[in-house]
Amino acid sequence: MANVLEVIVTSVEEAREAELGGADRLELVRAFDLGGLTPAAEVVEEVRGAVSIPVRVMLRENASMSAADEREIGELQKLAGRFQQLSIDGLVLGFVKSGALDVAAMEEVLSGGPGLRATLHRAFEHAADPVAAIEGAKKLPQIDRILTSGGAGAWQARKTRLLEWQAAAKPEIRLLVGVGLRAATLTEMAQYPGEFEFHIGRAARIPHTTWGAVSRAEVAKLKTLL
Repeated sequence: MANVLEVIVTSVEEAREAELGGADRLELVRAFDLGGLTPAAEVVEEVRGAVSIPVRVMLRENASMSAADEREIGELQKLAGRFQQLSIDGLVLGFVKSGALDVAAMEEVLSGGPGLRATLHRAFEHAADPVAAIEGAKKLPQIDRILTSGGAGAWQARKTRLLEWQAAAKPEIRLLVGVGLRAATLTEMAQYPGEFEFHIGRAARIPHTTWGAVSRAEVAKLKTLL
């Protein structure tokens, strides 16, 4: 199984650059500097029409890892339905409540787009018990990816956790390794072919910041490492 490279984009122009560089999938957001928030539906439609690769869309209305209230959950549920009509590949979402994955909130939001797959984003890393969070995610059949850096600490400790968590997530879910992923770690994790997918943000941009522009050359460079 080939290693998959997913690239964060915020616009049609960035989506085209990422695809031309060899990206396999896009994560579409706005406010990348805040970790990504829900993009406008008009942008989702434009991006979907501009590229041929799969697009997953962020569903996140505030910069925390929790849903503010029932009203916000209801709004996200409606957006899930609207985005499903645009034939996207899936959604990106995640909520934590009292140190545990908020499965009920996620289930309610996902019910708005029952035909869509979904990625559990880095809210996963805010759960006190990652293995319990994985089991919670498995209760939601639409979740097929979990985005994670492997948690805090030195790279070797994170790598060990990634391998442990991937073993716990199989077969329903694959880990999407990201959050600050750089070329060196990408090369090392690529030695486990088919085990992981890879999520790139700043490393695909010039300069390598949240405000940099996606570069097809940078994406292509990262793709060759896989």
